[in-house]
Amino acid sequence: MQRHRLGRTAVEVTELGFGGAPIGNLYTALSDEQAYATVRAAWDGGIRYFDTAPHYGIGVSERRLGKALQEFPREEFVISTKVGRLLRPNPDPVGADQEGFDTPDDVIRVRDYSADGVRQSLDESRERLGLDRIDIALVHDPDDHLEQAAEESIPALSELRNQGVIGAVGLGMNFVDPLLGFVTRDYPDGVGIDVILVAGRWTLLDRSGRKLLDACAERGISVISAAPFNSGLLSSPEPPTSGTFNYEPASAALLARAREFATVAREHGSQLPQAAVRFPLRHPAVAGVLAGMRSPEEAAMDCTLIADDLDPAAWQAIDAIPAAIA
Repeated sequence: MQRHRLGRTAVEVTELGFGGAPIGNLYTALSDEQAYATVRAAWDGGIRYFDTAPHYGIGVSERRLGKALQEFPREEFVISTKVGRLLRPNPDPVGADQEGFDTPDDVIRVRDYSADGVRQSLDESRERLGLDRIDIALVHDPDDHLEQAAEESIPALSELRNQGVIGAVGLGMNFVDPLLGFVTRDYPDGVGIDVILVAGRWTLLDRSGRKLLDACAERGISVISAAPFNSGLLSSPEPPTSGTFNYEPASAALLARAREFATVAREHGSQLPQAAVRFPLRHPAVAGVLAGMRSPEEAAMDCTLIADDLDPAAWQAIDAIPAAIA
């Protein structure tokens, strides 16, 4: 699997990355054994970039991913995790997490984008992962803390990067405009971002991230394009009526447009999921695509989909169909 360098750093990611939210029991729980088998299947398929976060399962994803990766040579893979949420004992547990993960709520997430909070978060993530270092540190969803993230989180992470503690600095968010603000911001010498992770905004259906990606390309900042299937609608050769888009039931218009893409892909000897997972890589700023995986079968399939590009005639036909969201 091909690798691409992040910005001006020495960190390289594979074209397809492993999204660690599902193995943190996103929506439904899975066993440790299934989580470990999924990571191994991703490795066997050629994936060498793995992403996680304290948020995912309130630490479950980091612990599972770290344990699964122990059997592989550390110098052969890249791992990213995120800062902005510290995990602390929950004084009032109700039995289950309230933020989408099927896991006990014995700990809670405490937002902290301060310089000290960032450093503490990375130390605690390393402990949960059981790894000697973290390659990519991403400020996670600072939507309501934008100025503190710019004034404290990014400088603190930049200092760690300049010291060689981490390899690359970035942000992971779902929304284009705040990310664009970070990308176009003037930082002091030695401070700055190398990569952004944006979810669901550069896909076959949703091209609203174009101005962000263009700005990154102009500035030498790399992009990890996450959620290429838009939470499910683009993951089947023929999108079902029950398909979801951005974690909600897909509208009739979105379903119809997805089926147009599916028909064109099929007519050119491909299939919709392959077009979906390959599409983000067509922009020069995109270094890799990140897909969540919750079973060995999903991991193996995603690795198969990324392996071969569509032919130029297929892309030409796909480009003739407007995105649902521009």
